[in-house]
Amino acid sequence: MCNLYSMTKAQDAIRQLFEGLNDSTGNLPSLPGIYPDQMAPVVRQKDGGPELTMMRWGMPSPKSRLSASGRDPGLTNIRNTASGHWRRWLGPENRCVVPFTSFSEPGVLPDMKKGPIWFALDESRPLAFFAGIWTRWTSIRKVKEGETTDNLYGFLTTDANAVVKPIHPKAMPVILTNQDEVQTWLRAPKDEALRLQRPLRDDGLEIVARGGRYDDGYTRPS
Repeated sequence: MCNLYSMTKAQDAIRQLFEGLNDSTGNLPSLPGIYPDQMAPVVRQKDGGPELTMMRWGMPSPKSRLSASGRDPGLTNIRNTASGHWRRWLGPENRCVVPFTSFSEPGVLPDMKKGPIWFALDESRPLAFFAGIWTRWTSIRKVKEGETTDNLYGFLTTDANAVVKPIHPKAMPVILTNQDEVQTWLRAPKDEALRLQRPLRDDGLEIVARGGRYDDGYTRPS
């Protein structure tokens, strides 16, 4: 599953897409490598309008997946939206969109070693969004931290398209590429919004880099 992605566009690019956006992220730096349990920007719909805010990547795990200590590192990807564990967070009040410029899946590099294969809409890494959900949750993410209360997020996955399938056959993130899709995910009734849980069209995605723990927006040799 996708456990590494990048967001390297300036936050002004996000602001331009959402009328009346409340931005609480401060001076958002370029994020060429976002890993599970790190803080990253998301956009959610609040009563006063859309809000750009920072959240911690990894939704609460089902109780059956918690360790004996109660520690929960979180789940980054959500596939089975029919599960009772996830259904409670599928209403508009718990949906969000996650801005990104590229994402990776583990694959075999030209030197036959394993490493990230980076995907984007094209080599310019235009801004796009994952369809996500979020919640405020109290848990033990790390033993040294103890119990903390955090705003947590994850994003939906679906069947892999023809571009991702040779690298990761099982799944790819649910990607939203235009304002209609973004607004549908944030605002529409659940059944309508969940129609967006489908693979991105094959000609809408390409491999832009191979290897590297981050994607800084420059194409690396294939």
